[in-house]
Amino acid sequence: MAETANRGPVAPKDPTKKRPFFYILKDKEIFGAPQPDGSFAHFLYMDMGRLTDAAKLTGNVTDEEMIENLTTRAGLQKMVHSIGVSVSCEKAAEKTRFVAEMYPNTPGEEVTVIEAELTMDGMDTVIELDGIDWKDGDKELGQMRFLFDKEGLCATTDVRFYLNDGFEAPEQPEEVAVDFASEGYKKMIGNSLMQTGNTERLRKVLDKAASGEDVTLSFIGGSITQGAGAIPINEKCYARVFYEDFVKRYMKGGECTFVKAGVGGTPSELGMIRFERDVLRDGKCEPDLIVIEFAVNDEGDETQGVCYESLVRKALSLPWKPAVVLLFAVFSNDWNLQDRLSPVGKNYDLPMVSVLDAVSPQFPLMPKDGRVISKNQYFYDVYHPSNLGHQIMADCLSNLMDVVSAGALPTDQGKEISLAEIEPAIGADFEQVELLDKKEMDALKEKYDIAEVACGSFDQKDEDLQAVEMDKDIEMTPEFPHNWCHKGGSEPFKMTLTCKRLLLIFKDSAAASHGTAEVYVDGRKVLDADPHVNGWTHCNAVILVNEIESRKREVLIKMKNGDEDKKFTILGFGVC
Repeated sequence: MAETANRGPVAPKDPTKKRPFFYILKDKEIFGAPQPDGSFAHFLYMDMGRLTDAAKLTGNVTDEEMIENLTTRAGLQKMVHSIGVSVSCEKAAEKTRFVAEMYPNTPGEEVTVIEAELTMDGMDTVIELDGIDWKDGDKELGQMRFLFDKEGLCATTDVRFYLNDGFEAPEQPEEVAVDFASEGYKKMIGNSLMQTGNTERLRKVLDKAASGEDVTLSFIGGSITQGAGAIPINEKCYARVFYEDFVKRYMKGGECTFVKAGVGGTPSELGMIRFERDVLRDGKCEPDLIVIEFAVNDEGDETQGVCYESLVRKALSLPWKPAVVLLFAVFSNDWNLQDRLSPVGKNYDLPMVSVLDAVSPQFPLMPKDGRVISKNQYFYDVYHPSNLGHQIMADCLSNLMDVVSAGALPTDQGKEISLAEIEPAIGADFEQVELLDKKEMDALKEKYDIAEVACGSFDQKDEDLQAVEMDKDIEMTPEFPHNWCHKGGSEPFKMTLTCKRLLLIFKDSAAASHGTAEVYVDGRKVLDADPHVNGWTHCNAVILVNEIESRKREVLIKMKNGDEDKKFTILGFGVC
């Protein structure tokens, strides 16, 4: 028998000493969500300040030079020696592919893509950057993504930036588990209730649930309502968690229908146009409760709140009188627009729930001083809540229902909101706005005296659209599929109609293949519609006309000189 037959394993070499590091992601949940191309992936966007905020929130980085280095490719190379990635999954033998992709200085330029395959067993895979073939077009780290072989795999990931010599890593924070049963947690949730308002409509929702009748709960908002940051997005988003809690504690035999209509990166300016389609489902749905969440999306609203109030009045004016709740989410810089938007709630005596009021005052505290949850635990990234954050948002809504259900408030004696008797707090110019696209053209043709629609070169259909997870679905539904798309040519789009107010909805894109369109109303140029401003595939609503009197309008949209061979998509119009 050979001498080596019974030997034990050879002693391993001493481990390589790891460099100092800070976290970019820590215990972040990821999920193999189906993509339009048939793959399964999870995306983590790092552009628009997300990377620096992740370094501050998760990695405890405060050094300004280090923060600045994260904003450019050159700075990243200067500071970061290697990227450490670990993924933990119950199915530890499964593999995933990690991808870090730079974004370009100019759309269309070739960029660096860093990839590594790793097993999801929690081991740290270190990718050294000195061997990377960097591309000249790199601007900044734009996104990280994880590619899975199977749908629905859930995992958690840590991503570390190991530092080059000369850079000192800050101490990495340890988190304390959130105690949901604690008095501190209950107090934090209680602080979210800005105003109970007139609870008559909410009482009717609870009465229907208690008597065994069917109830429909609906939610409209931006990416937080879509579920961004929740893993899986269709199960752990605040709307679904609140819905499940409502069913468990309040439904007594009837069916509870869940309607989720969140679209990432879009404000109430778009929400008011798609309300009938996405919430009312073109007259097929009559929600008993409508939660409106746009407090972190409306900063760019051209009307500074008029679109928001128009949406609120749309909901309140429905003939079956649904309950309307205003929900104010929060960004990681302790900001939202509740100071601008809450006067709308006060004006109509509506229930209002502020997540900012709940979580932000306790963020600066240490656990020993009463902190319930840290920023890193609450936020998935600078904009979106983690699963814990979504749970807290749901608990804030449930707290409102509990307060109303407890009957501790004085009755409203059947008091009902009469919109005709209430002047708008900010404005309601677009209360009657309707979606006009290829599908709705015939239905609205007579109402708005639409005499001419000549598509010109805008005669194609765009299927590469922003898509979202509606209701309980994990599959994505394209937004505005009934569109007019230009893929080449010089003939303009022309439309004649009679209206007071008109909005254009067009598609944003980062692709160099897309170009700018010029928009004219009655022969006057009112807009250069540049799809590259927002830098991603996204629905963009802009006001073309806002006048008191209704009259005939002639709309012409043509490609900018030099962009005739490029793409541009008219998703639809808002008209009233």
